[in-house]
Amino acid sequence: MLASMCHARHPWRTATYLSAILQHPRIVTDLGTVARQALQNDHFEPDLDAAARQQLAALRPPQQTPDLQDLRALLWSSIDNAESRDLDQIEFAESLADGGIRLLVGIADVDVIVEKNSALDEHAMANATSVYTGVAVYSMLPVEISTGLTSLNQDEDRIVLVIELILQADGTPRSRDVYRAIATNHAKLAYESVGSWLEGRGPLPDVVAKTPGLEQQLWLQDRAASLLKSLRQKAGALEFDTIEATPVGENGKVKSLAVTRKNRARDLIEDFMIAANVVIAQYLAEQQRSAIRRVVREPKRWNRIVEIARTFGVALPAAANARALQDFLGARRAVDPLRFADLSLSIVKLLGPGEYVVDLPGPADDQGHFGLAASDYAHATAPNRRYADLVTQRLVKAAIAGTPAPYTNAELTTIAKRCTERENAANHVERIVRKAAAAILLANRIGDTFDAIVTGVNKDGTYVRLLSPPAEGRVLHGQQGMDVGERVRVRLTHTDAARGFIDFEGAA
Repeated sequence: MLASMCHARHPWRTATYLSAILQHPRIVTDLGTVARQALQNDHFEPDLDAAARQQLAALRPPQQTPDLQDLRALLWSSIDNAESRDLDQIEFAESLADGGIRLLVGIADVDVIVEKNSALDEHAMANATSVYTGVAVYSMLPVEISTGLTSLNQDEDRIVLVIELILQADGTPRSRDVYRAIATNHAKLAYESVGSWLEGRGPLPDVVAKTPGLEQQLWLQDRAASLLKSLRQKAGALEFDTIEATPVGENGKVKSLAVTRKNRARDLIEDFMIAANVVIAQYLAEQQRSAIRRVVREPKRWNRIVEIARTFGVALPAAANARALQDFLGARRAVDPLRFADLSLSIVKLLGPGEYVVDLPGPADDQGHFGLAASDYAHATAPNRRYADLVTQRLVKAAIAGTPAPYTNAELTTIAKRCTERENAANHVERIVRKAAAAILLANRIGDTFDAIVTGVNKDGTYVRLLSPPAEGRVLHGQQGMDVGERVRVRLTHTDAARGFIDFEGAA
């Protein structure tokens, strides 16, 4: 999942994937209990302490200051999941006389509400990320902040950090800037409706039709995103398709696991967020400021990726090479789009997870983002949801103001490690709840055999994802010789929704 390595957040993860079964009280209670227990087991703190509650009660909207540019008249809009309320970013684009495009990405100024070392800030660092279980969202910051005071809600003035990128006609960046402003989101849009319209599969969304100039604005944004994507691909950035299992209910029971895929609107936002995060990393480097970078190192299991490519008649270089891998993936997407998601899953698992590291001022090092073909990459576009982004926002604001950095290098190192560890824990919690929902679906199919793809082989065991329904579980018997990317047959032997367990054995 490229977005899980780079994007502001999973654009599809936050879909309320259990909404279809919310009418069944027993299931909701069970899954809610599973989610909260998983949070506690992974040492999250879902509740505020007394000091944080007291601070929250005293919060008031921030005052405008003279250093803020007034950009409220621009036709800003946001695109997110239809049910999302914690809106971190808004976008605007305009055509230039020479054929170029001026792209603006506005990021919620969370730091203006949540001060460093305050009780709320300490709570945010303890969790370091929002956790999207499907049953409920456990926000890094209280909803009064993340969906209220700092969320870029439609028709509400907000203080934002603006990332400005001037693109030449071919998409090549000509200049960039970062500054503070006040802006207004004039249209809250949704991925599914905008995506289907951009792809010619659905009508023009009502809010777009009712907002003068917004249709042309979105087509311009789409063109800018396409130019940015093309440049990344030429540099060797990897493009994947991904699958997210979405339980579907009928009469209070889980009937199936639907699949949600990327679309053109999701790609648009991902392209903009990648570009914005690159600008932020470059800006801090130019200002000779320490920063937290987001990196995905060269894959340790490149040899397995080479083996998988060889089964398709493609010889990849012996040393990890993003450009060659992207060429292979692009060819496979064109030849077999229906099975490309399975191939994507295998490669993503072999690439390994991203992590946060500290980048010190001085000569560039070799810590880049393999999946994005980017040597400069930060996380800065989701400060309501990720603590690394909030810290980066404070670093950028200090650089803009010309004031000393708010963190020492030692503090940044501690924060980077914490954010990596908490992100991994959040992913674990989310997997448990998804597996609990899948266990409910599969409970009456013990003994059935399924086609599956191997998604993980490590010291903890061998893991597979069924092709239909796309449920994930562990192979406890007959797993010898299985490796990531292989198609296998497995037999369901046990489910435990309360613990999020789905167990299989190898089948002939």
